[in-house]
Amino acid sequence: MLQLRSMMNVADNSGAKKVMMIGIPKKGNRLYGYLGEVITGVVKEALPFGQVKSGDIVYAVIVRSKKERRRPDGSYIRFDENACVILASKDVKDPKGSRIFGPIAKEIKDNGFNKIASLAEEIY
Repeated sequence: MLQLRSMMNVADNSGAKKVMMIGIPKKGNRLYGYLGEVITGVVKEALPFGQVKSGDIVYAVIVRSKKERRRPDGSYIRFDENACVILASKDVKDPKGSRIFGPIAKEIKDNGFNKIASLAEEIY
């Protein structure tokens, strides 16, 4: 569960290092974003020769969250950090980078982000 202005690490090799959440498209004025949801963010830190630059507005999907999330089977999932993967565009569910670092939640694949799930090292 992330709210507006939450800082997240970027879990791909698109060139961004930190992203700040600034909105949730198509959800009205909802305050919180959860695992597997697309968010709008602004790049706060980036590598000098990456695909995205500092200050760019990007679309990303939340892949890790510190706040635990209850699953339908009664178990909970939580991670040590908040992280996202930058998407190629608003409507396409493909990542901008070609590698995904660290584990991701199973909810990512359930929401239709199959390319991100196949590139990930581990799925929990």
